[in-house]
Amino acid sequence: MTAARVAVWTAAAIALLGTLMLYQQPGFMVNLAEQLWSCF
Repeated sequence: MTAARVAVWTAAAIALLGTLMLYQQPGFMVNLAEQLWSCF
């Protein structure tokens, strides 16, 4: 693998782990749902 591919895979893994960490926080999910519903 080239260095660019390794960097892309690393960035993707960090983004997925960050998303998973946010989903583990119930307050974040409630805030996200409230923001989503305020659009309607």
